[in-house]
Amino acid sequence: MIKTEKVLHLKSSRGGKVRVVREHYLRERVDCRSSLCQDDCNSDGKLLSGDVTHYVVPDAGVVRDFLEVLEFRELQGIVFTQTACQAAHHARGRRHYNRLRGLLKDPRHDCVLFANEFQQYSYCPREKGETQEKWHTRCVYHAAVWYYNHLTGQKPVVMISEDEEAIKEYSSQNTGVYVISTQEYLQSFWPDLQAAQELYTSIAHALQERESEGVEKEYTEHLPAEVLEAGIKSGRYIQGMLSVNKHRSQNEAFVRFEGSSNKDTELNSDILISGGKHRNRAVHGDVVAVELLPRSEWSGRTNSLTDGQTEEKAGEDTQSKPMPTGRVVGIVQRNWRDYVVTFPPKEELHSQSRNTQKILVIPWDYRIPKIRISTQQAEVLQDHRVIVRLDSWDSTSLYPNGHTVRVLGKAGELETEIQTILVENCIHVPPFSEAQLREMPVNSREQPWQMDPSEVSSRRDLRDTHLVFSIDPLGCEDVDDTLSIRTLPGGKRLELGVHIADVTHFVKKGSLTDLEARTRATTYYMADRRYDMLPPVLSADLCSLLGGVDRYAMSVLWELDDETLAVCNVWYGRTLIRSSYQLHYELAQSLLNGEGVEVPELLQLESPEQGQKLADLLQALETLTRVARHLRAQRDKVGALELEGVEVRAQLDKDKNIAALVPKQPLEVHETVAECMIYANHWVARKIQESFPHQALLRHHPPPRQEFFNQLVDSAKSRGFIIDTRSNKALADSLDRAVDPQDPLVNRLLRMMATQAMSNALYFSTGACPEEQYYHYGLALERYTHFTSPIRRYADIIVHRLLMAAIQSEKDGCLHKTLDSNKELHELAQQINNRNRAAQHAQKQSIELFQCLYFRDKDPLTDERCVADAIIYSIRANGILVFLPQYGLKGAVYLKNRENKVVSVRDDGKCEWQAGTLQRYLDRVSTFTSTGTHTFHLFDHVTVRISVVPSRCHADSVHLELISNKQHRTERAQSQPSGRGQSELVREVVRREEEASLQAEEQKARRPKFSKEEREFRQSKTPNLYSLLQEISELAMLDLTVCHLPNNEAQTCSTSA
Repeated sequence: MIKTEKVLHLKSSRGGKVRVVREHYLRERVDCRSSLCQDDCNSDGKLLSGDVTHYVVPDAGVVRDFLEVLEFRELQGIVFTQTACQAAHHARGRRHYNRLRGLLKDPRHDCVLFANEFQQYSYCPREKGETQEKWHTRCVYHAAVWYYNHLTGQKPVVMISEDEEAIKEYSSQNTGVYVISTQEYLQSFWPDLQAAQELYTSIAHALQERESEGVEKEYTEHLPAEVLEAGIKSGRYIQGMLSVNKHRSQNEAFVRFEGSSNKDTELNSDILISGGKHRNRAVHGDVVAVELLPRSEWSGRTNSLTDGQTEEKAGEDTQSKPMPTGRVVGIVQRNWRDYVVTFPPKEELHSQSRNTQKILVIPWDYRIPKIRISTQQAEVLQDHRVIVRLDSWDSTSLYPNGHTVRVLGKAGELETEIQTILVENCIHVPPFSEAQLREMPVNSREQPWQMDPSEVSSRRDLRDTHLVFSIDPLGCEDVDDTLSIRTLPGGKRLELGVHIADVTHFVKKGSLTDLEARTRATTYYMADRRYDMLPPVLSADLCSLLGGVDRYAMSVLWELDDETLAVCNVWYGRTLIRSSYQLHYELAQSLLNGEGVEVPELLQLESPEQGQKLADLLQALETLTRVARHLRAQRDKVGALELEGVEVRAQLDKDKNIAALVPKQPLEVHETVAECMIYANHWVARKIQESFPHQALLRHHPPPRQEFFNQLVDSAKSRGFIIDTRSNKALADSLDRAVDPQDPLVNRLLRMMATQAMSNALYFSTGACPEEQYYHYGLALERYTHFTSPIRRYADIIVHRLLMAAIQSEKDGCLHKTLDSNKELHELAQQINNRNRAAQHAQKQSIELFQCLYFRDKDPLTDERCVADAIIYSIRANGILVFLPQYGLKGAVYLKNRENKVVSVRDDGKCEWQAGTLQRYLDRVSTFTSTGTHTFHLFDHVTVRISVVPSRCHADSVHLELISNKQHRTERAQSQPSGRGQSELVREVVRREEEASLQAEEQKARRPKFSKEEREFRQSKTPNLYSLLQEISELAMLDLTVCHLPNNEAQTCSTSA
């Protein structure tokens, strides 16, 4: 080992320069991380593959500016030097460096880190007068030469650089070590990897255009990081995440107070950031430092309605009381992501860039500002959705600079819009790789999967002793959970069993499948599809507890007293099960209701045996219902909340074509299954927390902030109800009492408001959270986790491993050594929380997409499905917010338009626009016109007309128009649930599609020729779901059950406000 010195020039906290001399030790033996190494210098860990034609070594500039290109998995054999990584860290910050670290850790990417600065023969001290950039390049080149010689020339080494002088200087110095530009490397070695070449070109253009067009500052400079850190510690500045109001994206944003040493008691809510100048180049999602403005400059939230496409000037009469208001003084952490954008219309393109290729593109997300990019394909990509990444936002520029990544497809196509939703929520779900699929067991007709005899002997066998069954949504393929219940010998005790798919038997920790599942963290459910966390051979087959097949399971079995249902004993462990019945919710409920329905598994049996088995199944369902009611009552006693959400699902026929979107109908069997799953989750949480007090994964639900209940309390008060929010028990009792016998929707809306006030339930590591914060507010449980859905939630996989470790520790008498540490579990919990949040947003946005698709081509003036009953749940300065129970829709209804006309109600209840004024009160809003005063109260029923507002650059939106102040009632709506009448239409569409397929070749000849971008990136393939929906809407016009409204129907309140 050789000792030397390393000289660093750093900045002090006051902004001065400091010269630091550090001891630096060089070693002859440093891991090269190549599988071709003949010196046996590698320790355990990731190794470079030897099955490549060459190794590539990027210099510091390439790692700094073109890391996105190096992230392509097709690029293999990449050696990142310590010099390049440290230089990129200093130049681009921690976020870029963490991205690089993640790339190096990921075994799916063939790349390693070589610590060249500690290797005796590759280390290069800096020469006098040498610039830092030249020194870094020289260090990387010497590392590449050492690497080639160390591997005895087995593989050529290619160094890629953007420094033309370095390429000229080093390209011919050593045989076997080549120095070329990044562009030449991609074109020569990866000519078929067009996506990487186009991304390189896009980034290169952005770098060339990064120089500011002017010198005049549009924004104030951000304060240095050390000043921000000191200010946050002292309480002068407040740290939080910026959240832009999507309805007023140019004028209104908020910073959620994250806690600092600031003792101002008024900071118990968000801090308002008013206007773009005070936002100071912060983008939605960034962590910022905020300085409060003087109290005289504070303003309030705007409480009038807006459609999100235009901005309204907030007058004093539309603002709430003043709240803490501030300005952004610095960025603590940029949280930029991929953004989907659309190019402006051609006429705007020509006016924007007559002589240059700089274009302002419009993000799909209203909360993101326009982005300036450099491209030569603006006209070619008209009406396409394109992914863009931000590069910088200088103080001299009104807009951030970015570069294009790839094209998603043509705007408006279903597949493009679905992919847009995924990208906007940072959801990356590529097909499972061949390497991952090779880890999977085989189950085919030629080679059926069989249980391992060693597993059979080590597990508790329940196949012949327990009546096991599942209850899931109709058509469910990923059956996570099954149930069993039986009377034990003696008749005094019951045994309740919850049996969960044993995913961890197939998904070993650290495997490629495990890493992919950890990255995804959850299965993503969209309105018409799902993206699985695990490969189909597991999620829909070997891990799915299907009926009539043997499966591995993780089980919890309770012995309960038959009378009191108190727990006498509990057992945890691995089992073998065979589910006898695969029931769906409606079928199970019909059996409990005594209806004469057929159970598919019993159809082939003779009458005596069929009757006996049906009686046994019915007895099990009834006993299970009794136990579930008891469990729910026990939680109700201590404050469990029964909340209400709006869950809309795509109704599919047997061929999985969409018939309609309908709200989910609640059944008692839903609660029965849910209570059993909650019970299992609770007991498993207790078990793993007792075994691992500082490294167990639990789930808690913090109590909501009291100010979030204001709307609920005020709304209930308008109907004479008092809501007590001091505890979950008080809240639950208040909601139970707040029932209007004349209108059950009132209680439903109040529960929806309570749901909106709640904070999100989150996963956490027990070592990172004090014990008093373990409590689950909504479920009223001291300990809770997720154990029952490992097929679709990675958190459950972690819990399964913890449970098995706890069981094994009891047997061995010592702690399990392979568990994640508290720090690792804490980071993993945060990642899972983020992915779950993204999954919820994506599901909500996909439902909104299909709601728009459902109504888009219907004529709102003639189609009765576009007219619906709505109930008012909130009052605004210029309108009302309503809920449509028929479709599970929420939306805004304007009572005042841009011409300052207000809604007037005729004697028959029909509405029209007239000149007048509008006055808002706490529980009502009144319009004053020449015909009189018209008042709309909270919880009033009104009739609205539904239409769709198309948007070229953003998602389409549903528009609601008030047509009557009376409740809408139709015979069809009362006699038939929403959407059920469409099945005939769907079948007709499918029949027509089959006929059309016979003319496929003729249609193909008539198809227009697509551009290069469309051929390469378009997602949809005809005939697709979008075309089916279009034909459904055309056939709907022929539906004789639809009552067409006459053309001279009363004038509707239509406005573009």
